[in-house]
Amino acid sequence: MRVSSSWRAVAVTAALTLAGSTLAGASSGSGHHDDEWVGTWATAVTHGNATGSTNLGLTDQSVRLVVRPTVGGDRIRIRLSNIYGEKTVTVAAATVAKPNKATPELSDIDPNTLKTLTFNGSGTASMVKGSEMLSDPVNLRLGDLDDLVVSLYFQDNTGPTTFHGSSIQDNFVGPSNLVNDPGGAAYTLTRRCCFFFLSGVDVQTEKSAGSIVVLGDSISDGTNSTPNANNRWPDQLAERLAAAAGHKAFPSVLNAGLAGSRLNHEGTEPSDNGVFPGFNEVGVNSLARLNEDVFAQTDVRTVITELGINDIWMSDDSAAEIIGALRQVNAQSKERGLRSLVTTITPFEGLSGTDTWTPAKEATRQAVNSYLRSSHEFDGVLDFDKVLRDPAAPSKLKAALDSGDHIHPNDAGYQALAASIPLNLVR
Repeated sequence: MRVSSSWRAVAVTAALTLAGSTLAGASSGSGHHDDEWVGTWATAVTHGNATGSTNLGLTDQSVRLVVRPTVGGDRIRIRLSNIYGEKTVTVAAATVAKPNKATPELSDIDPNTLKTLTFNGSGTASMVKGSEMLSDPVNLRLGDLDDLVVSLYFQDNTGPTTFHGSSIQDNFVGPSNLVNDPGGAAYTLTRRCCFFFLSGVDVQTEKSAGSIVVLGDSISDGTNSTPNANNRWPDQLAERLAAAAGHKAFPSVLNAGLAGSRLNHEGTEPSDNGVFPGFNEVGVNSLARLNEDVFAQTDVRTVITELGINDIWMSDDSAAEIIGALRQVNAQSKERGLRSLVTTITPFEGLSGTDTWTPAKEATRQAVNSYLRSSHEFDGVLDFDKVLRDPAAPSKLKAALDSGDHIHPNDAGYQALAASIPLNLVR
């Protein structure tokens, strides 16, 4: 998450506008001027943690990151972010490719699809502190729901990384410049935690149906779903949209879920009576995330807000505080012409910890949900509570949909959430 401020929002917007203008010129010169750009994959990024590898950064190391875009296109570009960096970060080399499906190794790429990335025509580029950067477009045909592998090399120390801390996807780190290696054996370290510096992928397509941004917490981030399987509910919503579309355009789904995210609190803020010490990777309060995680996405048209559960169990916020923040997300989204959907808050009785669940916190959850179900402010309410709750014990998850920690769904639970969303609300 990003500690947003007005000057930073202006700076980022100006940078993206300038980059977009440059890229538009390049596109028209290549005969693609009638095509449209749309975000096809995204993640929420935060400051590196106070200790460990994300604090030390990367030095003479390559990272290989595996992502699954939702909608396909003829050309792609990637967005890199140093928005939480503490100094200029130089990308010494970068490539994109499709994975090699003939091998079981997720780090192997198909050399026939390997493309060198450039930035304003150069193979190297620097991101000053607090900035983002778009690559030049490359011709690489992606089908709907095709995997993509992004490889980045950082010769000089990056300092604390800008990263997403819960990828639920194996990513890879190795020494020296490995971005052109078709095999992944030299990537000696496998990391399931991290998307380093990569915050988005756009595709150019003949007809865009826009993008849906999910502003959420760990339930959107897919905590406890099967790794490397894309079983988060936003992933499965994208699969439903693709299947229903046939040969027509359908909206992409951009997952800005961030484990631990709260509406009204900073990720570094201790909570749960001090049991949770706070971490950078949980990010800033969700209202401060809007400019970066939602409004800056390419061709965004719909936002789904799935937040509030952490404000209850971690911080014991009141229903009024949670409702007020959700209303503010809705108001700001609509002010920008976006369709605004909200989810009810799901059960969590049984989650371990001191006073983690109490009857008073359950009453808060019920009060928020009651308000949402009766409100006409939002363009739609997705009743995730109804999908996951145990009818015999409504303060608990259904056993068949519980991952075991009594707050996060399992794969079947995530699938049930995706299946419950009326497609007419998001298309």
